[in-house]
Amino acid sequence: MFYRMIGAALIALAVALLLGPGLIRYLKKLHFGQTIYELGPSHQQKQGTPVMGGLMMAAGMLAASLICHPIPWAGGWDFLIPLLAVSFLSMAVGFADDYIKAVKKRHEGLKPLQKIAGQVIVALGFSVYCYLSPKVGSSIQIPFTGLEWDLGVFYIPLMTLLVIFIVNSSNLQDGLDGLLSTVASISSASWAIICMILLVSSGAVDAGDTTTIGVFAMSMTGACIGYLRFNRYPAKIFMGDTGSMLLGGGTVAMAMLLRQPFLLLLSFFTPIMSSVSVIMQRYYFKLTHGKRIFLMSPIHHHFEKKGYSETQIVSMYAGITLILSLIAVAAVCAVQ
Repeated sequence: MFYRMIGAALIALAVALLLGPGLIRYLKKLHFGQTIYELGPSHQQKQGTPVMGGLMMAAGMLAASLICHPIPWAGGWDFLIPLLAVSFLSMAVGFADDYIKAVKKRHEGLKPLQKIAGQVIVALGFSVYCYLSPKVGSSIQIPFTGLEWDLGVFYIPLMTLLVIFIVNSSNLQDGLDGLLSTVASISSASWAIICMILLVSSGAVDAGDTTTIGVFAMSMTGACIGYLRFNRYPAKIFMGDTGSMLLGGGTVAMAMLLRQPFLLLLSFFTPIMSSVSVIMQRYYFKLTHGKRIFLMSPIHHHFEKKGYSETQIVSMYAGITLILSLIAVAAVCAVQ
């Protein structure tokens, strides 16, 4: 099954690379460009850069996942269905937000209630699926221990909140050229390695399901790397909420289907810290009547204000993600 995973990465990479130039030209023709507002670091040179670049990643992930899907098909409980559903339905919410911003010229995009309503529907539906699935259930694994924690019926609300949190954390991380796509490519590769470890051990899910997740993980890795060809500094295209919510949804779906949501604290640490920094900033601002912990949040903008370049921040985040992802892999190895 290792060859299926490698094949998925190569197919997703090729699709993203092939679609990229045409998609950029098409989005420019439609004037689907990013609007930059002077609320923080100066990014005026990025004004008008095409947005919705997440579509090229989505195409690569879809093609690779379907082509390299392990046979036989497992019917309604086949893990490919929820993986694609959570990813693409999350992307649909982001696409609607991008479309309103780019076409309707309403810089706020979807109203907060509209966005959260869409995310709740996706997150709740997926959490119920996992809870009812005979292959997942209400138990989650505790890293390094081999122990399981049965959340019972509380699994559904807790995992619903987790999905919403991770999708929005991914969205907040997408603020610099190549940042989220770099982090997501490393993170998804670590999930693929975890799947390979489980394949050669007595994992909690059978070989077909584990391979399905591994193929999906490598399709995300390949798609992100292909997208980086056009998104690295200086970016020719932005993924927008279309891409960031796609990656967030896909990442949390893999973690939940493998019953390893705690590992998100490692492999997806920097997006999580983006959300944490925003929460800390807002509450501290209110409690101190105007004081700030960070020069700007999310925290990657704080580093910009401190004088770090975009490429330096991306390199720093990549290093952190790599180290923590290796620890996540070690956590799985420790109990196999």
